[in-house]
Amino acid sequence: MSSTELLRFRLNGQPVETPCPAPRILLDLVREDLELTGTKRGCDLGTCGCCTVLVDGRPTLSCLTLARLVEGRDVTTIEGLSPAQGLSPVQAAFVAHGATQCGFCTPGFVVTATALLKEHPHPSREEIVRGLSGNLCRCTGYTKIIEAVEAAARGGD
Repeated sequence: MSSTELLRFRLNGQPVETPCPAPRILLDLVREDLELTGTKRGCDLGTCGCCTVLVDGRPTLSCLTLARLVEGRDVTTIEGLSPAQGLSPVQAAFVAHGATQCGFCTPGFVVTATALLKEHPHPSREEIVRGLSGNLCRCTGYTKIIEAVEAAARGGD
């Protein structure tokens, strides 16, 4: 039997205090307990990037992260990237460039691209490809995704 303790952290800018069993993974905590379903369950092996969230601004695979490890930290999901009105620049670029296809992998790509552009505001195409290399898409050839990130880096267009 696992023990349940209160977990305290910031989620999408808001303080959260929630019961959390010791073996709970962050993906399940976010999706099931906190009902933020934008973060997707993909492979459960850390190879597809669908479950990517930001922990203290860094892309993190929530399927491989014990929820207890975010104690006292900042977690941002895809839901936390949107401004009060409209879309973030990365989200808008994905829409404008048709980079969404079925949309299942899109949250992970958008979260990862957001972190990439924060760290490298004007990345080269090669830096974008390398930065997104942990995210897989089964529907596209990645061209539109890369073009969307390039456009977001330019300020949209």
